[in-house]
Amino acid sequence: MMGEFSRQVTPLNRTITEPLTTGGQIEYEDFPCTIDVTGPLLYTLFQERWQETQIGHVVEGSVLELEFTQPPKICILYDGYLTVVTEAWHLHLCLEEHLGGPLAKTPPELRQQRLIHRASLYRRLNERGEARSWGIQFWNGSGEKMMNLFLPNPFVGEDEDLLPEGKPQLEKLSLYQELRETYILGTRPIPFDQNPLKRPYLAVCRSSRCYPSRNWQPIIEALQEAIKQAELDVYVMTSGCLEVCKLGPVVFYSSDRTWYTRVTPDIAKQIVQDHVQQGHKIESHLYPLIQHSP
Repeated sequence: MMGEFSRQVTPLNRTITEPLTTGGQIEYEDFPCTIDVTGPLLYTLFQERWQETQIGHVVEGSVLELEFTQPPKICILYDGYLTVVTEAWHLHLCLEEHLGGPLAKTPPELRQQRLIHRASLYRRLNERGEARSWGIQFWNGSGEKMMNLFLPNPFVGEDEDLLPEGKPQLEKLSLYQELRETYILGTRPIPFDQNPLKRPYLAVCRSSRCYPSRNWQPIIEALQEAIKQAELDVYVMTSGCLEVCKLGPVVFYSSDRTWYTRVTPDIAKQIVQDHVQQGHKIESHLYPLIQHSP
């Protein structure tokens, strides 16, 4: 059972400094990588401060940088993975154990390898000890660097040009400072009363792999109508493959990781009325089916 959400991060008080082969060093300040810390952090960056956030992946010999031109279309947590979708690209980042769909096919050791096991706010320092870039780095269970996030740099202008010497735009450091106070020092509360990535949702598969799922529109409409009538704070959305093929239409309820198959508009309304509102699952449409003892 999940514990209560806390707006206060307990600092790890762990700083690691590594020398750079080209001179200078990189300073890592670690913060907890539980879902109730990474969830609010990444939701803030991707959904609310997207104009100031760039996505990166850096290894020796290659660098990938992506930026947002508008808020993402989707920012959702499914089976452990955060999925962020824009008009031009999308990303997946494992924030909780990826069980492997309704049949939990992912081996335990692979679940741990994929999961974020370390997270840090970092600064790159030059030979004189002066900070020259700022960001967030993640590592998986094998100690490999995952994607990192580039935060605003006061030495770089709007057109990615270096600003004149001695004239940095120091106000660009405000996001880094806010994140440090919240997630490193614990002196500023998380700006949410609940984990925004844990808001419950109902997803309807629209994958063409599953022929009946092509008729997903009536299911979406039935769910939306039932949620509205019940005045529930549950998001209704379509999704790609929900890993239950050939049994569509398929509906997934995120609050307790439940998959439903062969859903009709009437069953969709029943899912809301019986399951979402009262906690009683519709056993005849569950996947996998519940096996009762004789």
